[in-house]
Amino acid sequence: MSESEFLRHEPCPSCGSSDANSLYSDGHSYCFSCHTYTPGEDAVEHIHQMTTSISMRGSAERLHKRRISEKVCKQYHIHKDGQVLRFYYFSESGVLEGCKSKTKDKLFTYEGNVPGTLFGQHLFPATGKRVVITEGELDAASCQEAMPGWPMVSLPSGAASAKKAIQRAIPWLQGYEEIVLFFDNDAPGRKAAEEAASVLPPGKVKIASLKDDYKDASDALSNNDSDALRRAIWDAREYRPDGIVDGKSLLELVTTPTPPADHEYPFRGIQNKLHGIRYGELVTITAGSGIGKSSFCRELATDLLNKGERVGYLALEESNRRTALGLMSAAVGKSLHIGEHDRKTLTDAYEKTLADWNLYLFDGFGSFDPDLIYNRIEYLATGLDAKVIFLDHLSILLSGLDGDERRMIDTTMTRLRSLVERTGVAMFLVSHLRRTSNDTPHEEGARVTLGQLRGSAAIAQLSDGVIALERDQQATSKRGDTTVRILKNRYSGEVGVACNLSYDLASCKFNETQAEPEFDATTDF
Repeated sequence: MSESEFLRHEPCPSCGSSDANSLYSDGHSYCFSCHTYTPGEDAVEHIHQMTTSISMRGSAERLHKRRISEKVCKQYHIHKDGQVLRFYYFSESGVLEGCKSKTKDKLFTYEGNVPGTLFGQHLFPATGKRVVITEGELDAASCQEAMPGWPMVSLPSGAASAKKAIQRAIPWLQGYEEIVLFFDNDAPGRKAAEEAASVLPPGKVKIASLKDDYKDASDALSNNDSDALRRAIWDAREYRPDGIVDGKSLLELVTTPTPPADHEYPFRGIQNKLHGIRYGELVTITAGSGIGKSSFCRELATDLLNKGERVGYLALEESNRRTALGLMSAAVGKSLHIGEHDRKTLTDAYEKTLADWNLYLFDGFGSFDPDLIYNRIEYLATGLDAKVIFLDHLSILLSGLDGDERRMIDTTMTRLRSLVERTGVAMFLVSHLRRTSNDTPHEEGARVTLGQLRGSAAIAQLSDGVIALERDQQATSKRGDTTVRILKNRYSGEVGVACNLSYDLASCKFNETQAEPEFDATTDF
């Protein structure tokens, strides 16, 4: 049985490191960043046994290429022994316990006890203003060169064991007011810093990072850029778990001018109340059955499409032919979806609308699997850059689920709200109303309230705006007009009747009329 020999450094497929993976002549490889061992076909079995006693070998010398002085090597007990570097580890009380050796080919071995402390920990008191923890021993020594006298220590086994090493050192670290994690400038290093920070006392941890020119602290000092090390440590950002944002960091966000809206509503009364359509908002449209929710959505969509907006339209209750003809009808002012029309008429309408619009429809082939629909909405937003999404309607989306309706609506609204926030789209969601105990049903003009949204309070809570349509289907003349009522308005708080709309069946258009003042008991007597 022969020992395998080191061949070369390669990228690591496990952690993504560019050169930490070492390949040997028998085919096995070992990554010194993430500690992943991959056996080869003719791999030699190695047995590592820790010795019970060790003695110092080699001597502290200046490391010219690393620009680390003899003084710092003596301080940290970094010895050069031929082509091998030895890093000696001590207990907190200063007793020599082990040695980590590194060959020129980055082969690491241990003698004595496995390090139970951070490298260099014995050199500094268990109390102080600030301590810096690096990923490797040479990084700690490099930082000491840049900032002499500062407590600079390192992990004993790299990024892969960062969390465990930090946990063991917590009793010692608790005495410091500030703990700076200064790990390698790569994905494993950044991940290790986040994991290590999560187990340290809240409010004490900062994470330092180098500019992209350097891999780690030793690399920066080797390039004679000690200023980069000092800047990284001084400018270390305070660690906060995901989701926590310091208000002081929001200057650019709050001072960048933004328009009050990205589009205006086509109806002046609604525009005056809601002050426009904004990306990143979820607006629910509700009404009784047959009142005109879908027609109202088509009117909004065609107005946006004619302005050049990119629109995603998911009409789950009808075919794409019906949706397309409905949108074309609203745009050209002719009921193309009713009766027979010759091909030329339809082609002319198509050329004026669909052929020129940035419109994307959903063809679910009769499938209402919610996960599929969420996926397609996200693709519309991120893959096709659709800025406004219409989803008609919520009840059909829920039909693909089994269970308690209220819980399903809670979950669905939370997912839709999250999707809107994540993608930044404006979404119009159609929702049904539950039947009331009043004598007058919604189909005969009953007033709509937020509490009547079907199934769950989450619809109202998670919507930025709620628009209700009220109409008596059996009425004639003016009494058959649709009253548009704003039930919720997170932007400005203005609610109430916005306008009246009359629908022309011949042109498939809504015509706006001014709403009659509502009765007010405080002023009308």
